[in-house]
Amino acid sequence: MRILCLHGRGTSAQIFKSQTTSFRTRLEDLPITFDFIDAPYPTTPASGIDLFYDPPYYTFWPDDSPTSLQQARTWLLNYTAQNGPYDAVLGFSQGCTLAALTLLLHAHESPHTPPPFKAAIFICGGAPLPLLEELGYTITPEMKSLDTESRKKLSIQADSASILAKGAERWSGGGDGGEGINEEGIRGEIERCGIGKVKIGVPTVHVYGRKDPRFSAGVQLSGVCEGDIRRCFDHGGGHDIPRSSGVSERLAELVRWVLKEGGVV
Repeated sequence: MRILCLHGRGTSAQIFKSQTTSFRTRLEDLPITFDFIDAPYPTTPASGIDLFYDPPYYTFWPDDSPTSLQQARTWLLNYTAQNGPYDAVLGFSQGCTLAALTLLLHAHESPHTPPPFKAAIFICGGAPLPLLEELGYTITPEMKSLDTESRKKLSIQADSASILAKGAERWSGGGDGGEGINEEGIRGEIERCGIGKVKIGVPTVHVYGRKDPRFSAGVQLSGVCEGDIRRCFDHGGGHDIPRSSGVSERLAELVRWVLKEGGVV
């Protein structure tokens, strides 16, 4: 079985491979090939990433325009056509957005044909709000504002100066993550905004951290996926993938579940 792995903005295939080693080693009994690929555009490093990983760094789109997102989707579909098929997709941050918009547009445009992936694992992801609006979701000004502010806070908390000054404590305090946020309320809001609209119809896993400024974005993404075939896990940290034994074991369990639910194993 093959899983396509899509990294976050300002990182790379090699970096994402390193970030996921801890939970992937707990899946070695399964015949899984994890295919880590580099995005097509060189870019600057994600905030703080250059302290731990050398270049090059890549992004799936040079800007957030609808045209760039559509081009990224076309690029991904061309890649899977040439190098697939893939059974599932694993994404982090921007990689989640690319996988999500690809699955959403497939469900919208070709609902009666098999999707490009049978299952999806989203880590620290976010819902593609502009695309959802095009698909008929009612995205409120408050939701857009929350999305914009969370991106700004992430950039500040994840930058090199913050890492050097605070280390892991940069994710704590200040109410900048999901602490005090009603998770079910966030999920329910976007579900109500999309009643009767297209959703991601394959089994999904959603992993996010309560201390991540983008916590609400990860919860929103879960709300555009079918509720009876999704699993959500709050790893308790920030915009990263904790390597602790407990978190790694849980992530491996969720990967096993989603692959089984998707008929991959």
